[in-house]
Amino acid sequence: MNKTLHKQTMGANWMLQLIIEKKYRIFRHLILIVFSILVLYYSPPEYAEPAETYSRMVTFFQILLLAYGNMYFFVPKFLFKKKYLSYGVFVLAGMTISFFIHEVSSCYFKSHLLPYEDDSISFFTFSFMIMVLIIASAAVKLFQQWISDAQLIHDLELAKTNAELEQLKNQINPHFLFNMLNNANVLIEDDPKKASQVLMKLSDLLRYQLYDSSRDKVLLTSEIHFLEDFLNLEKVRRDNFNFLISKEGELSGVQVPPLLFISFVENAVKHNNDSAKSSYVNLFFDVRHNELFFKCINSKPTIKAVSKSGGLGLANIKRRLELLFPSSHNLKIEDNSETYSVTLTLKL
Repeated sequence: MNKTLHKQTMGANWMLQLIIEKKYRIFRHLILIVFSILVLYYSPPEYAEPAETYSRMVTFFQILLLAYGNMYFFVPKFLFKKKYLSYGVFVLAGMTISFFIHEVSSCYFKSHLLPYEDDSISFFTFSFMIMVLIIASAAVKLFQQWISDAQLIHDLELAKTNAELEQLKNQINPHFLFNMLNNANVLIEDDPKKASQVLMKLSDLLRYQLYDSSRDKVLLTSEIHFLEDFLNLEKVRRDNFNFLISKEGELSGVQVPPLLFISFVENAVKHNNDSAKSSYVNLFFDVRHNELFFKCINSKPTIKAVSKSGGLGLANIKRRLELLFPSSHNLKIEDNSETYSVTLTLKL
């Protein structure tokens, strides 16, 4: 069933490209010309030769003149610009002129009319056939214009989304860097050795941010290693801090957007600093059935610190999730008396 659906989709895409793509323009012209020739060739003759051939040539050039004049002049000049009255005048004029040409050619070839054939046709019948031709040719141009406008809107929305994502990611990097440099600055006077270790580990983290986070996707294992380096850095800075990273399921080969979890982890570290007791951050990763399960749990201090942060990191990651996984993510935040947890589920 999937193969059948794939073939139907491929067929629909090919037909769509044939109608709208500029590189297939010659094929579209050939299809119209060949179709018109076949229709005229297989229609029953009205006149004796060579009058029949001349009559069909007149009809053939009428069809081409109306179709191409409508598609490449009158539709773009009037219909696209919403000049409906002017376009209506063209349609009426086209019907009248075409009927006049038909009547003139009928009179000219009347002496070659075959027995039992009648070349007379009413204006309304002839106008109906001309109207079908005009509507069909206009529909092709309108459909092409609609597809072109839809593609332009899609490209603009995609460009806007990509620009917003890049801006959000760029906001995360300086925010993270500021916090780590501030930590190192505090340690320089109290413990220069630890400050040196912090700066060395920070250089590894920044290397990841500079080279790997510039990509659209990174390996989940690389992202976890980045978080582990970050938590190890925090462990150097704080003696009473512990962390756990649990990895289960099929993590190998899984790719995710870069810096997707650091805001959650950074937030957990920032708000669990407790001088009275040991604090912790536990991370859980599990990939099963094309779903990624992530959970971050952190302890809460006995005395809650006053935070002057505006929550930039979490606000950014929520917005990124909305842009990257608009209908395929579930974010749950639980704030209890002793723990704070974030649970994120993504469909891969």
